[in-house]
Amino acid sequence: MLQPKTRWILRKGNRENIQQLMEQLELTPLVATLLVNRGIDTVEKAVQFLKDDAFFDPFLLTDMDVCVKRIYEAIKKGQKMIVYGDYDADGVTSTTVLLVTLKTLGAKVDYYIPDRFLEGYGPNEEAFRFLKDEGVDLIITVDNGIAAIHEAKIAKQLGMDLIITDHHEPGPELPEAVAVIHPKRPDSTYPFKELAGVGVAFKVASALLRTPPYHLLPLVAIGTIADLVSLTGENRQFVKKGLELLKGTNHIGLSALMKAAGINQLEIDEETVGFSIAPRMNAPGRLEHANIAVELLLSEDVEEAERLAQEMNEMNRKRQEIVNEMEKEAVEEIHRRGLEKDKVLVVGKQNWHPGVIGIVASRLVERFYRPTIVFSYDAEHNLAKGSARSIPGFHLYNNLRQCKDLLLHFGGHPMAAGMTVEMEKVDRLRDRLNGLATEQLTEEDFIPVTELDGIFSLDTIDLQSLEQMQMLAPFGTDHPKPKILIKDIQLSNIKKVGADLNHFKFSATDGNHSVDGIGFQMGEIADQLSPLSSVSLIGELGINEWNQVRRPQIYLKDISVNEWQLFDYRGHHPLHRWIHKIPEKNRRLILFDERNFSKFGLSEFSQDVRLIHTDEDAKDCPLDEMNIVFLDFPPSENIITSLIKGKKISRIYAYFYQDGTNYFSTLPTRDHFKWFYLFLVKKGVFDLNRYGKELAKYRGWTTNTVHFMTKVFSELEFVTINNGIVTVCEIQKKRDLSESPTYQRIQEEVRLEKLLLYSPYRDLKQWFDHYLPIGKIKEEKIIWI
Repeated sequence: MLQPKTRWILRKGNRENIQQLMEQLELTPLVATLLVNRGIDTVEKAVQFLKDDAFFDPFLLTDMDVCVKRIYEAIKKGQKMIVYGDYDADGVTSTTVLLVTLKTLGAKVDYYIPDRFLEGYGPNEEAFRFLKDEGVDLIITVDNGIAAIHEAKIAKQLGMDLIITDHHEPGPELPEAVAVIHPKRPDSTYPFKELAGVGVAFKVASALLRTPPYHLLPLVAIGTIADLVSLTGENRQFVKKGLELLKGTNHIGLSALMKAAGINQLEIDEETVGFSIAPRMNAPGRLEHANIAVELLLSEDVEEAERLAQEMNEMNRKRQEIVNEMEKEAVEEIHRRGLEKDKVLVVGKQNWHPGVIGIVASRLVERFYRPTIVFSYDAEHNLAKGSARSIPGFHLYNNLRQCKDLLLHFGGHPMAAGMTVEMEKVDRLRDRLNGLATEQLTEEDFIPVTELDGIFSLDTIDLQSLEQMQMLAPFGTDHPKPKILIKDIQLSNIKKVGADLNHFKFSATDGNHSVDGIGFQMGEIADQLSPLSSVSLIGELGINEWNQVRRPQIYLKDISVNEWQLFDYRGHHPLHRWIHKIPEKNRRLILFDERNFSKFGLSEFSQDVRLIHTDEDAKDCPLDEMNIVFLDFPPSENIITSLIKGKKISRIYAYFYQDGTNYFSTLPTRDHFKWFYLFLVKKGVFDLNRYGKELAKYRGWTTNTVHFMTKVFSELEFVTINNGIVTVCEIQKKRDLSESPTYQRIQEEVRLEKLLLYSPYRDLKQWFDHYLPIGKIKEEKIIWI
């Protein structure tokens, strides 16, 4: 048995709808099923989803007409404008999109991004006063500002106009501004609510230019992917078109950044952006100042762009080092204080870099699967600046609102948030959030979830289907790369690969079809799968290209075995080389001979060892859902059958160590017994100690064989033995060899050795199957939706 690491949530669609899509749109069963199971279950919906749709009219956003009118007025009057941005990739691209647009229109405009470390996120009074002194007449925020109630009042007092464009969760009160452009404001009727900050900026740019500035879509795609907003609806169109343009862009700054990152521009996809471009775009704002990223995107000089790109690349490398060290320290702190038992993890430390605490929080969520806040403490100012990440079922923003009396500032989304709190209130915040989590979350909520797009057979996984599946891209939040379930197959060609043997390679087969697979960072699974096991696995699908050969491939994400498994370590497998591969949880080491405890050096496993002397010991030993190891050889078949019969054992590791064996000894036949008896009758008296070895050599037997037959004759009262002198008795009645206890014991040992030690793997498993419960031990935990 092998338990999956996550709960599997499975989408299920209507079979007739799938057939309609296959017939009318000429889709393969795989792609048609993926669409239907995601709710795209009619031909009309599928056509709408797959086609390149036009963008929504930007003037559907509330206040857009007022916003455009005020900006035109400022341009006409030559008033000074500031695009007030944010320091992450979404904020940087938002700033650039609006700044380029305004400059195209002839605006007198510059940008301002607050210092993450000195000013924090969003508008602040000191910055607004500085901008007023600089002669600014109009401030336009991008990717921030929806919570700036106080700062909006300051701007008004100072005589500056304020336009807010944002996408973060709006509070119950909107700032007092000339215009508030936000798809989620309560009175908004905009058809799509999930725009990123750069998406909102692009809508403003489109309204100002009276046409969408398609040349800016690469920036929109980067900001949208980086901010992990829903990759559905209009966002999907932004990213899809933006990625295509990015593949052929000659944008000086982006080209330099891709070159520095070693990116093949022609093969760019959403993963390239998410894992290579976005981190580098974020790095300056996390470690120093985001202006470097904006200057890169605005640069018109190749040498300058390459220099800035190299700086950002180096910052990203440093950021990775800092994050790794902070994550290590955070995990140590959690274990030291026993916080891993909390429902919400809250951890902090003096001088942790505030620019990367969000990344560390994300990693801790991955490791512990708990809502997590990571704080950077500033003892000089008595402040704790925090970044939070969550899990499904715990709405961060709403729960932080219930703690607002403890917080100086906060804002964010359901799954991510930021906050500032006085240091002495951190413990109270932890207690409050844990109380809220106790009310809202069940134990099951703390088991990670994997959403699946359906159950598929191996015959549906072919190159045509996988090529057609690309029509569903790009993938991301709310539209993830498809994960599928394949049930009741076997894995072959199992091996560990990679420099550290930390990857798991295999072939999945149903007997007729086969697909190669790999599980990255899952090498340990190779030790947890036995031959002949029926497995269910979930994974993503892709095409592996090697030596100009293209083949379907499964990228393993989770795996389950619901029947007991047999692991064969009989023969030349020293115990110390493999015993640590056995999962510690539910481990049972079975000993029949207590002398082997010290021989095997089992002191470190003493709590897992069970010594079995009798059939009653065996029957009373609980083994349900246990991983059991048969360390040594049982004294009888009955004792081992009593041990396992009817018990729902998870795994059996067969070692069956035996000091010496009868199976390969020269065991005498009945003809051997007959010859030896006639020999003894002829001699009358035979000195076994003196001549036994010579007799064995003469007959080609072992000395043990001669002693064994002599003992059998003695037990049958054919001879007597006195100090090695064998004397033939007068036979009273005819007796069979099988009446001898020694003969019976040796024959039983040989039969049991043949069964347990020398039988082929398949035969041994079938023997165990006879005594273990039939069927699966436990079904996968699948939730249908």
